[in-house]
This record gives sequence, C-alpha cells and structure tokens, in this order.
Amino acid sequence: MVLERPEHSVSRRFISDAALKVLYRLDKAGYEAYLVGGAVRDLLLGGRPKDFDIVTDARPEQMRKLFRNSRIIGRRFRLVHVLFGNEIVEVATFRRDPDPRRQRGRGSNELLVTSDNTYGTPREDAFRRDFTVNALFYRIHDFSVVDYVGGLDDLDQRMIRVIGEPAVRYQEDPVRMLRACEFAGRLGFDIERETLDAIREQRREIHKAAPARLVEELLQLLGCGRAEPAFEWASDSGLLESLIPEARDILEGRGRGAGFARLFGVLDRWVQEGAELSEGFLVAALLAPSVINRRLRLERRRELSRPEVQEIASDAVAALMSRFQLSNVRRDRAYEILETLQRLIEPIPDKERAAWAICWRPSFREALDLFELLRESSDGGGAEILEAWREIADQAPPRQRAKSGGKKSGGRRRPRRKRR
Repeated sequence: MVLERPEHSVSRRFISDAALKVLYRLDKAGYEAYLVGGAVRDLLLGGRPKDFDIVTDARPEQMRKLFRNSRIIGRRFRLVHVLFGNEIVEVATFRRDPDPRRQRGRGSNELLVTSDNTYGTPREDAFRRDFTVNALFYRIHDFSVVDYVGGLDDLDQRMIRVIGEPAVRYQEDPVRMLRACEFAGRLGFDIERETLDAIREQRREIHKAAPARLVEELLQLLGCGRAEPAFEWASDSGLLESLIPEARDILEGRGRGAGFARLFGVLDRWVQEGAELSEGFLVAALLAPSVINRRLRLERRRELSRPEVQEIASDAVAALMSRFQLSNVRRDRAYEILETLQRLIEPIPDKERAAWAICWRPSFREALDLFELLRESSDGGGAEILEAWREIADQAPPRQRAKSGGKKSGGRRRPRRKRR
C-alpha cells in the first residue's frame, strides 16, 4: 500500500534538519532514500520523534564517500552514522533475510541470526523487520508512505504484531519478545494474540540473547515513561518470571516487609514530568525494594554490621549482573546509590559532621531521590526523615559539598526534584 502526500499526516516540519539533509543528499545522488521505523510510526500517530533512522539502497562504502561527516560501525549489522554536531543520523542499507548457510553454527538447528549484512530491496527490508508498525517507510522522493506489511492497519487497530511466524522470529532474535512488551506498554497498544502466545511458548529463548543487548532494552524500558504497562505485558507473557524477578515482585507487591507495588507508576510519572534519570539510578530503582525488604527481614533477627549492610546492596547488583551485562560504571553507580540509601533510612548521626559526610557523597542526591521514589510508591511513610535529610544537606558547608560533589557520575545528572 502507498499513501500519497495528501493521504497521510507525516510532515517534514517535524523531521529533524539533519535527517532531511541526509535524505535529500541521497536522493540527489540517485539513491532511494526512506525514513523508516519508529519515527514514521510516531509521526503517523501525531507524536514528535527524537530519533530518525534512514534506509537506502546505497552501500556503506558509497555513503561514506557521499558524507564526509560519517563513519561505518558494526560487524553483525553494518551501519553508517552521519554526524551533525551532537545529533547522529543512522543510515542502513536495505537488507533481506540472510542465507542460513552463512550463519555461524552451520549444520545446527539454531535459528539465531549472527550475521545480517545481506543486502536486498525495500520490500525485502520491510519483511525482515520486527513488528508491522515499525516497518513503515516515508519516501523523500515523492513524500509518500509505503507499507508492505500491513502496518497501517495495525496502527489503526492499535496492535503490536510480529512480521512473519512469531515463534521463528523470536528464535532468530529473542530480544523481540521484550521489545513487543515495551512497544505495547509505551504506545498503549494491545499485542496480537499469536504474537503474545508465541512469547509465552518461547519465553525461555530470551536467555539466548546477548546480555549487553538485554541490558540496553531493560534500561530503555525503565526510562520510557511507560514502564508499568510494559512490565505488566512482560509479566502476563511469562518473561519476568526468570529474567527480571525484581520487576515481577514489585508489580505483585511480594515479600514480607515494605511493599512498593506502585514504584513503576511513580517512576513513569517522574519521567513524563521531565525528570532526567541516570542509568545508575534506574538500576538502583529496580533493585531498591528487594534491598530494603531483605534488610528488614534480617534486622528482625539482629542488628546488622556495616559490612553486612553493604553486602545486601552488593548481592542485589550481583544477582542482576548474572542475567544482564552491566558496565562497571552502571554497576558501581547503582551500588553506591543503594548503599547510600541504606544510610538514609538509618538513624541520623548525632554529630553534624558525620551527617554532612553522608551528604557530601557523590551518590547522595540520587539516593535521596530514590528514598522519595520509595516513599511515594509505598504507604507514604518516611516523610519526616526525608525532610530532615534535605535540611541537613541544605545546611552542609558549601565548600565541603562542592569539593566532594564535583566527582562525575557514570550516567546523566538528574536535576534535584521539586519537594512534594
């Protein structure tokens, strides 16, 4: 199906200048050039995309000659990044399904794709993409929207549907199962029955996905502003059972001790209000309920030593790392926030300088935000302690705070939230 310019709502006014420059230069050089994927989907839904991906029949080497401000990246999937200051426009060559004989593990029954540089046509490229709503093309030559896979109908029906046989597509790339839940949650769509049933049947295949890719999807999901419905879809499909039990327990309010069933809903609200959350904070937020509940259980028996308290945070991060490949920066930052959080829920030190020393920690502000997140997502207790720590932080000597607060964190800095 092709929608001519008067028949659709995609407007160049809402496409970045950098992406338009790439599209026009490819077209002027005689190549086919399309905007593709999430940007087209969101523009048709009336959204304002932040990222713009482009697909073309030009090969990476040809694009490298055409754009001096570009670089070729990747081995499994070669792409071209065209650089415009801080903006990167990603450009791929049309691809088709790779020849199974050229896959690693030749002779096995594995469907996992390990090489994906087999070039093809626009139609072949559309059919190798993940979901119908992500396989729509906007052609710059005549400003038309091109649909080879029924994505326009699924947009109208607000439906996430895998292109092709779901069970096969999940075996080719198990991360697609998590992405289906993410898109359904983010867009407020339903998941088509066969697409969802196949996730339930193939959910254990998710462990075959590269841990580095899984952690990127997890962080993207946590920070998308619709984490709660996305995790609910993942729970309903069985993905959370072994992959992210921390999220499952939060949703179900499990565990003796404090319940934080509203945590993802509060986190989503913060993101929608414009809060900038570091990746370390997102990881710490996922782990905090299990850290707090484990500590509460242990403290019912006896008083814990400082090393034992630190071990609680360390064990939580290590358990996540056994399933996801966290970078050292993310791991260390999450641990620091969780360890500082535990200092905040303890009795406030009598000596001013001891309390100030906690405030001077680089992780203090994010730990304080995490304290607020937990308070808002549970029964609302702890407001007095939270306010007391804010007052102590405000009274801490500026020189001391500036000296230790200048240390850079691994993730993006999050502005101090307004007090509630």
